[in-house]
Amino acid sequence: MAEFTNECLDTFLENQDRLFDEPVADTREEAEAFLEDCMAEIADTLDDVRDYLEELGMDVADMSDEELEDASEVFALPDGRYLVVDA
Repeated sequence: MAEFTNECLDTFLENQDRLFDEPVADTREEAEAFLEDCMAEIADTLDDVRDYLEELGMDVADMSDEELEDASEVFALPDGRYLVVDA
């Protein structure tokens, strides 16, 4: 299971509208519970993001790195890693 830092939780809270029409969490605690429930992952690189999404059955082979980084499921974290939410 991924360890969600405060930066990760804050990034998700600030940007969750990319993935959802309405907020799914209002606090760090709610965000952490939601991310754990949907088995979100932390990826170190875009290649890791690509591999993870392919494992989930998504067709990302033809996506550029920029398109992948802009995908609604992918949240760039301040430390250079990525939060991937399989909602």
